Amino acid sequence: MIDFLHNLPPLNFVQALGFLSFLLGVACFYQKDDRKLKIIMIIMCLNNTLHFALLGALTASLGSALAVLRTYISIKSTSKRVAFIFILLTLIIGGISSHAWYDMLPIIGSCLGTYALFCLSGIQMRSVFVIGACCWLANNIIVGSVGTSLLEMTLIIVNLSTIYRLMRKTEAKINKP
Repeated sequence: MIDFLHNLPPLNFVQALGFLSFLLGVACFYQKDDRKLKIIMIIMCLNNTLHFALLGALTASLGSALAVLRTYISIKSTSKRVAFIFILLTLIIGGISSHAWYDMLPIIGSCLGTYALFCLSGIQMRSVFVIGACCWLANNIIVGSVGTSLLEMTLIIVNLSTIYRLMRKTEAKINKP
C-alpha cells in the first residue's frame, strides 16, 4: 500500500480534471431519471476527452469524444441500428489508435455503454454500465488517472446502489395493495 501511495502522480491540472469527472460521474449515476443521467454524462464525457488527451491516452480520449455524441443521440433515439453504428465506430477508433492490449479496455467499456444507452433502460442499463465501468477502471489505473479511477470505483458502487433502490421501488409497486 505504501508503494502505491508513493507512485501516485502529483495533483495538477490534468489530475484535477480527473477529479472533476469523479464528481460529475457520481452526480450522473445517482440519477433515477435516465434523461438526467444522460445529460450529466455528456458533460462528464467532454471533461474526460480533455483529461485523457492531456494524459496521452489517445484511445480513451477518442472513445470519450465519441461518447459525447453517442450519449446525446441516445437521448433522442433508442435505435439499435444507431447503437450498432456507434459500436462499429468505437471498434474502428480502437483498432486504429490502440498500441497495447490495454488500449482496448476503454473501447470495450464504450461498446458496453453504447449498447446500454441505446438498447436498455432502468436496472438493465445500469447493470451493463457496471460491467463497462470495470473495463474503464482497469484502463484508468493503467494510465495513471487517480480521479477517474476513483470515479469508476464509485460509479460501480453508486450504480449498484441505484439498482437496489430501483428494485425496491419495483417491488413496492408489486406488493402495493
